[in-house]
Parts: sequence; structure tokens; C-alpha cells
Amino acid sequence: MNSETKSARQTILDTAQVLVGRKGFTAVGLNEILQAAAVPKGSFYHYFSSKDAFGVVLLDSYFDNYVRGMRQLFDQPGLTHCAKLMRYWQAWTDNQTGCTDAGKCLAVKLGAEVSDLSEPMRLALQRGTSRTIELLAIALQRGVDEGSLNLGHSAQQLAPQLYALWLGASVMSKITRTPAPFDEALLLTRQLLGHPEHTDIH
Repeated sequence: MNSETKSARQTILDTAQVLVGRKGFTAVGLNEILQAAAVPKGSFYHYFSSKDAFGVVLLDSYFDNYVRGMRQLFDQPGLTHCAKLMRYWQAWTDNQTGCTDAGKCLAVKLGAEVSDLSEPMRLALQRGTSRTIELLAIALQRGVDEGSLNLGHSAQQLAPQLYALWLGASVMSKITRTPAPFDEALLLTRQLLGHPEHTDIH
């Protein structure tokens, strides 16, 4: 694949992430994506065999970038893993409440929508969330090992519970149109991590 092909393909994916993140997968047609990306309609099927297959690539690409960002955060020097995790959840809150571009939140936006409509896309979501939860578990265990966290459960048990908590908070925030669910999720997260509420996370 040459650089021109990579560029056109990535342009489609980048454009679709914004549109799909804003409207949902089924509400966005291929014509809308391709017009916004300024890519000829016939080119789409050169890169993707169907809209369903495109959705899988879109989700895999989204989670590749998301996991890369998590690794960069968790590998930062000079911070405890407790502080890194608090920054992660603060960034989650900021992304969901302070950004008009909803395209950064495909796991939240598409989780319920496509899981019953497309088995390949459901599996892509499962792969991506599993990768996210795995990194959370590693960070939690490192926090325990260094003494900055005091968990009531094993890191492997707590990581999926925390992810589900924050995913649910994201949905409730959309329903209520308030940040209150994130405040509640953060409070419970601090309790689960044995993390003092007054500790600075910035």
C-alpha cells in the first residue's frame, strides 16, 4: 500500500470518526462520509469491502489510538500509578463533557448501537475494550506494587468493574446532560482505590 492510498484511507477513517461519533453509525451514510472526506465514492470499495467491514476497521483504528494514548499516560515518569489513573479518569471526564467533537468517544457512542446489529463490529468493540481493561489492570497492579493504591479486590477483578462504571457514567451523563454521573463515578473510584479524595490529580 503506497503513501497516497494510506492517506486517502486514513482521511476516510478520520472523517468518519467525527461524523459517526456525533450521529451514530447507522445514521451516517457512506455518501456523507465520502463527501466530507472529499474522496470519490468509487474509492471506498477499494479500501473496504462493505460498510460493516469499514465499521470494524474504524473501531480497530480508534482503539489502536486510544490504547496508544493510555500507554503514553501510564508510562509517564515522575508520577505514581495512582496519579496516572486519576489523570486518566479526569481526561475521560473532560473528553465527555468539555468537547463538542464527540468523535473521540466511539466506545461510548457505538457500544449499544451496533452490538446487536453487527457481530463483526461487536467483536471489534470487545477486542478494543478488552485491551483497555487489560491496561487498566496492569496500571492498578503497578499501583499496588509501588504502594500508591490499596485495593479491596485484585486488579484483574477491579479493572472491568471500573471500566463498566465509567462507561455507565458516560451514558448517564448523556441522558441527564450533566457532569454529575462523572462526579459520582470519581468518588466511587477513589473509594475502590483507597485513594484520598483531597489528593491533587492535576
